[in-house]
Amino acid sequence: MARYTDASCRLCRREKQKLFLKGSKCTTDKCAVSKRAFPPGQHGATQIRKKESNYGVQLREKQKVKRLYGLLERQFKHYFRIAEKAKGVTGLTLLQLLERRLDNVIFRMNLASSRAEARQSVQHGLVYVNDKRVDIPSYTVSLGDEITLKTKRDTFVKKVKETQETFKDRAVPKWLQVVPNEFRSKVVAMPTKEDVGFPIQEQLIVELYSK
Repeated sequence: MARYTDASCRLCRREKQKLFLKGSKCTTDKCAVSKRAFPPGQHGATQIRKKESNYGVQLREKQKVKRLYGLLERQFKHYFRIAEKAKGVTGLTLLQLLERRLDNVIFRMNLASSRAEARQSVQHGLVYVNDKRVDIPSYTVSLGDEITLKTKRDTFVKKVKETQETFKDRAVPKWLQVVPNEFRSKVVAMPTKEDVGFPIQEQLIVELYSK
């Protein structure tokens, strides 16, 4: 599956807020948004004074969420179409689908410093769902699923434990029941908007795609 491979910090600067795409770097003085809180490019500094249209506001919200979860346009639109056809509120269903991605679950379990790092763990075959290896980052977990990160490499185990210690104050969402001292959790509920832990106005995305 295609993915974005360019500089991640440019994405945060374009949205003029931290999307926490670089893990622990985003919490230090090295964060690009902390240094230059304006869009990248030759005329980026002048854009912060521009008033955006309604379409511009909707577009930026969509781009923000898409980049937050590490998706390209085609992938993101696919999720929206599924949410649109499903029963219930389209915006909430969209957020639930994004939250239930396997790479996001590993990130929310604090076993990776960023979603990109979590995606790599999945692709390397280190993640199991109900004791079956799953190496597809976009795999959607379901209610009752048990997710486990397994590895025999001491260096990797040490790295994961260091990540857990670094982000111990980063709350694990209530829909995941994490087993203490183990790289394992269980899906005990469906995600809610509050579980996302990031300010998202999903209705703007629905309005944008409904035009």
